[in-house]
Amino acid sequence: MGNTSASTFDTKPALDRDPWLEPFLPAIAHRHGRFQQWKDTIAQYEGGYDAFSKGYSRFGLNVDDNGEITYREWAPNAKEATLIGDFNAWDRSSHQMQKDAFGVWEIKIPPKSPGEPAIPHDSKIKASISMVLPSGERIERLPAWIKRVTQDLTVSPVYDARFWNPPASEKYVFKNPRPPKPASVKIYEAHVGISTSEGRVGTYKEFTKNILGRIKNLGYNTIQLMAAMEHAYYASFGYQVTSFFAVSSRYGTPEELMELIDVAHGMGLTVLLDVIHSHACKNVLDGINLFDGTDHLYFHEGAKGRHELWDSRLFNYGSHEVLRFLLSNLRFYMEEYHFDGFRFDGVTSMMYLHHGIGTGFSGGYHEYFGDQVDEEGVVYLMLANDMLHTIYPDTITIAEDVSGMPLLCAPTEEGGVGFDYRLSMAIPDMWIKLLKHKQDHEWDMAAIVHTLINRRHGEKSIAYAESHDQALVGDKTIAFWLMDKEMYTNMSDLTELTPVIDRGLALHKMIRLLVHSLGGEGYLNFEGNEFGHPERLKNFQWLDFPRAGNNNSFHYARRQWNVVDDQILRYRYLNNFDAAMNYVESKYNWLAAPQAYVSLKHEGDKVIVFERAGLLFIFNFHPTNSFTDYRVGVEEPGEYSVVLSSDEKRFGGHDRVDTSIKHFTTPLAWNNRKNWLQVYIPTRTCLVLANH
Repeated sequence: MGNTSASTFDTKPALDRDPWLEPFLPAIAHRHGRFQQWKDTIAQYEGGYDAFSKGYSRFGLNVDDNGEITYREWAPNAKEATLIGDFNAWDRSSHQMQKDAFGVWEIKIPPKSPGEPAIPHDSKIKASISMVLPSGERIERLPAWIKRVTQDLTVSPVYDARFWNPPASEKYVFKNPRPPKPASVKIYEAHVGISTSEGRVGTYKEFTKNILGRIKNLGYNTIQLMAAMEHAYYASFGYQVTSFFAVSSRYGTPEELMELIDVAHGMGLTVLLDVIHSHACKNVLDGINLFDGTDHLYFHEGAKGRHELWDSRLFNYGSHEVLRFLLSNLRFYMEEYHFDGFRFDGVTSMMYLHHGIGTGFSGGYHEYFGDQVDEEGVVYLMLANDMLHTIYPDTITIAEDVSGMPLLCAPTEEGGVGFDYRLSMAIPDMWIKLLKHKQDHEWDMAAIVHTLINRRHGEKSIAYAESHDQALVGDKTIAFWLMDKEMYTNMSDLTELTPVIDRGLALHKMIRLLVHSLGGEGYLNFEGNEFGHPERLKNFQWLDFPRAGNNNSFHYARRQWNVVDDQILRYRYLNNFDAAMNYVESKYNWLAAPQAYVSLKHEGDKVIVFERAGLLFIFNFHPTNSFTDYRVGVEEPGEYSVVLSSDEKRFGGHDRVDTSIKHFTTPLAWNNRKNWLQVYIPTRTCLVLANH
């Protein structure tokens, strides 16, 4: 590495952000020094980020203009390596590879004729790596940088590698530029495979045709695609990746995913990939585990290289070649597929040696800069963010971290880790605890507000009311916590509006708007939750992927779009409100505005009032009381009118609020605001007022 000294790091920006960091400035400077050393090393020996992050152009299988194929693989422990496949009748002697001083094996395969590669497009291949071991064992692996793998469950669960090299006429040509980076990020988290109403795996083509329009019409401007990186076990929700450079073949071809992203861009939608660099599947035959016969090629050896809860392998972020592999993986998806950024999964596991297992975070700063921090993991994340934002200035990166690491979303030059946003993971936990353990009259308004606004100053957060995990077997979505079994019998307009359904519809809307408007600088929704997707409907149960426990059925791994499209079912009311909420945000841009000023948290009335982006938000969580001429404070004088009411009929409400009424301010101080106005606020209703 280079010799950059940590002492040259300017600690003032970090201290200006957070004075409590002062005792830990040496640790921050040290990790920044390690980051700078790696950056200098990459610049000195690899030509900088641009060349280093294009490892996929050097490793794996690549074809030049004349049709010559070059295959390279890093496998230093191997004593012999051969490329085998359909093209050479799986002959283990015909295509021997040569090894260089760095443990990289290489073979060049001349074209059949000028421009015609010797390996046919979409034919099966495998890297056969032979080693001289005491046992004389020969091992066979799929290429680590392979761009296409397929699975035939009628034959074996093990994946086959494919030489993916479509002719020019079949290669996808992108038509639309990337949309501008959204100032207010509204994310629709989606899984292509479950995005069909039918009992099977959905496809990229179907998602493009049937789902992109729904997302656009709901007012979301960003899609976060889950489970797109290839994973052998469908029920892993995409979090046990086997082939990092291959998109999942369950849903279609690489070109069909490219088309999905391109069409989304044409609609003005930003597309993020849920990237898994926190660990890798332990599969050997179709993964990168034990790739060259050792357990320490891409991963730490021994217990340090294994995640005891996830039963998976942990990357060695201090390895030069592992950094090449992972940084190139990010660049590959940006460059080849035109993704616009990433949601990094499992960041807590990456940043701490204990991986968050059996560890609670109290908020004490010693937890973030002590011996338990995995500095190599933190430095990798700094390099990843720095590389992405250097090459693609408008890229978006989001960290899934539960620890609250300071400077996680600060620029790397200030000692930060460099993410744009962090997920506010405490918010969905709060709602589950309230719905599970508290009666409505026991809800603590101050505690709710505290959880929603408790985020680090100057670091952006993505707020969400419920996570995708709650839709899985054994847990409950907010809608199901609220309405439970009555969702089976009373979600039709032709049936009685019971107190349970009435409460459920009202609180579902209030919770989501409160999180949307107060909880962060971005908002996220998992597909189907916008309309209160039923846990079970007739024979439909929790979202449940094919596994041994359900006879490997795809019946439950789908979304019931028919319930929201049916114009006599009440799910449409929640869907309508979700769209209206997003469209009002798009007009007033509260997510891009500074954090809200909360003027009222009234425990007796169960009322919360705050201002953000010039709007006045009023929430009445009281289970029985409505309030006439309720006085609320507001900073700016003027004439206010309701621009969104959860009580409108189109949202399943009772139309008790006259949205045509003008509310005029009185220039007298109230709740530490310069003016006040009065409103009628029915029970379990939220209002948004704008100053005209």
